[in-house]
Amino acid sequence: MIRVERGDAPLIVSIPHAGTEIPEDIAGNLVSLPIARYDADLYVDHLYAFAGSLGATIVRTTISRTVIDVNRDPSGQSLYPGMTTTGLCPTETFDGIPLYREGREPDAQEIARRRRDWFDPYHATIRGEIARLREGHGQVVLYDAHSIRSRAPRLFDGDLPLFNIGTNSGASCDPALERAVERICTAGGSTILNGRFKGGWITRHYGQPGEGVHAIQMELAMRAYLDEVAPAAWPPAWNEERAEPCRMALRYVLAAAIEFALR
Repeated sequence: MIRVERGDAPLIVSIPHAGTEIPEDIAGNLVSLPIARYDADLYVDHLYAFAGSLGATIVRTTISRTVIDVNRDPSGQSLYPGMTTTGLCPTETFDGIPLYREGREPDAQEIARRRRDWFDPYHATIRGEIARLREGHGQVVLYDAHSIRSRAPRLFDGDLPLFNIGTNSGASCDPALERAVERICTAGGSTILNGRFKGGWITRHYGQPGEGVHAIQMELAMRAYLDEVAPAAWPPAWNEERAEPCRMALRYVLAAAIEFALR
């Protein structure tokens, strides 16, 4: 379920939400598989496939976030208190649509099993790759790659900017890295820093700039790299031509992250 492509540059690209796999024993409790996969970060693994050519390490899970969300606080504490969000094992979509048949939601024992089987191994992998790269580099950047539909009215008003950068309000990375990424994204399209998305648990947990680990989250509005379609026609097809300008901007972003870590 976890895929790792190792490189030697001081950069880890984490892709926690592109997976769509749902085990059969869980699928039987769901309202429908299309609904369960609707909130996936579609094609983000394809979009960032170039990262390996830069020497980055890529860590991703193929499991669906509906099974367990490896970018949520395992304690169950909300990342955005007072705002609508989804939990460690979501029971509804971003739009508030129930994921499970009535009475078939995961209980505490089932959540603990999913954490053991999928959440803990993902984070053990992240920790291991950080430790490996720190042996050869004074600093490492952990870049958490995400995307979301441009409109999710229950979460935010209107259209999201194309590039949504999260650094836990500046706490998870050095200001120089934050500025470099923001500058590149602004040149590529509408950009916001620490707006609706300030970084999930991965960014907040691992970002320890004083210890040489800098974490930053990129939440792309999907229209940045694909032609969004109505829910009835979901998912949209991958469009290489549509994705290329976005990929070029992201290539500059990752190159800047490596340059920062090597300085």
